[in-house]
Parts: sequence; C-alpha cells; structure tokens
Amino acid sequence: MGTASGIIKALNSGIKHIAIKRFTLRYPEEKLKFVGDGYQFDPVSGVGVAGLKGRHILFHDKCTGCQLCSIACEGIAEAISMVKVNEKWKQNKKSIMPQIDYGKCVFCGLCVDACPFYALYMTNDYELSSFSKEGLIYTPAQLQVKPNIEQDAEIKIDDRGATHG
Repeated sequence: MGTASGIIKALNSGIKHIAIKRFTLRYPEEKLKFVGDGYQFDPVSGVGVAGLKGRHILFHDKCTGCQLCSIACEGIAEAISMVKVNEKWKQNKKSIMPQIDYGKCVFCGLCVDACPFYALYMTNDYELSSFSKEGLIYTPAQLQVKPNIEQDAEIKIDDRGATHG
C-alpha cells in the first residue's frame, strides 16, 4: 500500500508543476535583474537595509582607516586587509584603506555592519570571475569604482513562487 501511495504522490506533484513556467535563464546572454540597492547597514538605528550582497564599494572620502571592517572579518574569512594608499585624506591620518580578497570573502556583510562612517557598501554586482587568484584581490582604487551592471530579466515573487519576465 505504501508503494502505491508514493507513486500517486509523485505523479500528483509532477502534474502540479507541468503548468508552471520554467525559471531558467540563458546566462550570460540573459541576466537576472535585482531591484534595489545593495546591502547597507544603518548604525544609527542598528538595522541592516535589505539588498543583494555583491561586490563592495568604498567611499574614500568617508573612510577613516579605523580598521573595524578588517576586525569584523577576522574570525570569518580574513578577506580584508588594510593597505597603505598614496592619497592623503584629512579624515584618514594613517592613509590606510581596506583591500578585499574575493577569493576568501563569504559575502556575509559584517564589514558593512561594522563601518560607522558609511564608507563601505555592498552592490548588486555579482560577476567577480578571474583567471588568477591575484585578479580577485580588489585594491582600494578598484573598490572605489562604481559597478556597471546590465541586467535583462526582473524577478517577480508571488504566492506560487518566483518567476522572471
């Protein structure tokens, strides 16, 4: 009796999913569009603002070199190291800024949470491939560049699941 009921449940599940449109994109020709900004943290209210956790962006004019992002990353991935930069900023006396190794980064967002000066955010840029390990290390100058994201399909979530258009 158990085998027959199992077969009926499997067939019922399959029949339910026949009418649902498939959720497959032809990547990289079609890219999923993520609506909204990347992940941010508001230290005043103590709340994280929802968003995709992709590549970081660093605002040099707000970074003080306090190393809190590096300290937050220490126990998790150890992906952030502080490096000396040639530029002089009045708020950054030590002239050190974060450098991120995306080969080690787990995109947890704790570095963004730890930054009290709104200098570090996460963007919607999720394409971070490279042919070498050195290509995954982003210097402060590379982190300053805003990502250029081209996305085709927007995700829509309803009671039957997620679809794209």
